[in-house]
Amino acid sequence: MSRHEKRKDRMWAGRLQQETDELVQEFNASIEFDRTLAGEDIRGSIAHATMLGEAGILSSAETEALIEGLRDINREVEAGGFEWRTALEDVHMNIERTLSERLGPLGGKLHTARSRNDQVATDFRLWLRSRTHETISLLRHFRTTLVDLAQTHLDVIMPGYTHLQVAQPVRFSHHLLAYYEMLTRDQARFRDSLYRLDVSPLGAGALAGTGFPIDRQRTAELLGFAEVAANSLDAVSDRDFALEFLAAASITMMHLSRLCEELILWSSAEFHFVTLPDSHATGSSIMPQKKNPDVPELIRGKTGRVFGALMGLLTVMKGLPLAYNKDMQEDKEGVIDAAKTLQTCLQLLSDLLPKLELHKTQMRRAAGAGYSNATDLADYLVRQGLPFREAHEVVGRLVVLALGQGKDLEGLTLEEMRSVSRAIDATVFDTLKLENVVDARQSYGGTARGQVEAQIARAKQILSQETES
Repeated sequence: MSRHEKRKDRMWAGRLQQETDELVQEFNASIEFDRTLAGEDIRGSIAHATMLGEAGILSSAETEALIEGLRDINREVEAGGFEWRTALEDVHMNIERTLSERLGPLGGKLHTARSRNDQVATDFRLWLRSRTHETISLLRHFRTTLVDLAQTHLDVIMPGYTHLQVAQPVRFSHHLLAYYEMLTRDQARFRDSLYRLDVSPLGAGALAGTGFPIDRQRTAELLGFAEVAANSLDAVSDRDFALEFLAAASITMMHLSRLCEELILWSSAEFHFVTLPDSHATGSSIMPQKKNPDVPELIRGKTGRVFGALMGLLTVMKGLPLAYNKDMQEDKEGVIDAAKTLQTCLQLLSDLLPKLELHKTQMRRAAGAGYSNATDLADYLVRQGLPFREAHEVVGRLVVLALGQGKDLEGLTLEEMRSVSRAIDATVFDTLKLENVVDARQSYGGTARGQVEAQIARAKQILSQETES
């Protein structure tokens, strides 16, 4: 290939008289990751060509030839037979150059009244809109999994913790439903982001619009956008929609990481609350007895990867003057990786949780340890007429007494209890029973059986309404 032919591979080469340095060419190219947007790029180009034909900027014959050529390329891309060239920098120029090679000068007419700036913004929004809908679907599926498990394990009792110290007993179902609530908020964040994502930048040009009589509303309609970007400068320079996706993804990954941390703890020999399925665990190369929680650990670790994508793009955008700058090429790789990471993690946990083996006896035993019924004893004394602060002190003294004898609170005799407070009578022992402790939490959103059943019913109704809509 001659030097002139090499330079013609750069569609902007008319202004520059020297060949691009090979390292610069490699550094400048984004084709290795933005070809993920090929389907969206072709879809946007078909909409653009359709509008150009309807506006009389292209003839009907030209429009039909361009659309058919684009569809041929799309079939090749989907089949994996399309040749991607680094010299052409990005997905847009690869597709346009191939189209021009096949259709001659007509291929170059496709770029009439648009720029790569509004083109990439359109592609990116189309791609991220699809990923957002997929993520919402995965979140709904995961939330359904949690609710189903809560129903299945309604009567399993486990310790609730603060400071990772046994605090009060709760139902395992109640614990699962806490994650349902987190993921419901996550889903709402993604759903809400669609209002700002679903905006068409196509037709904004490089930054100032175009002098051709285009119809931006028409291309928005063809691409299914809810509205058209109102300002051409903002249309090509805005990446808030990507930042919102990454922020929502980061919060979701944080929630998944918290759940994974608990799965890791619960599956340890010290806790022995659950056994992970062999299908989602690995062994050790040197210690034959080991069963490692690699899937939860990797999800916990990949949380930092998604956080990093958010911080990376925030850092890219923080100092950019209007409008488009080459820095913004750094917007897609992190988002593409974060979307894939999040979706994989959601699917893995949705598959893993129903396969957990629960060690219910151990969970119950742990729930009764650590004087987890101490608060209920204090509440009992309040109902007996003591001020809470006095009741708190009495129970503290009783715990010290029980500790000295190596007993639980219910292991103390009535006489021993009454030696600390005469307000205690024989009814105290019913108060201290584990089931009664759990079911005493009758306040809205509490861990009593009736309240957990109400939470499950509410969640099922919400999920049903989401599916219907």
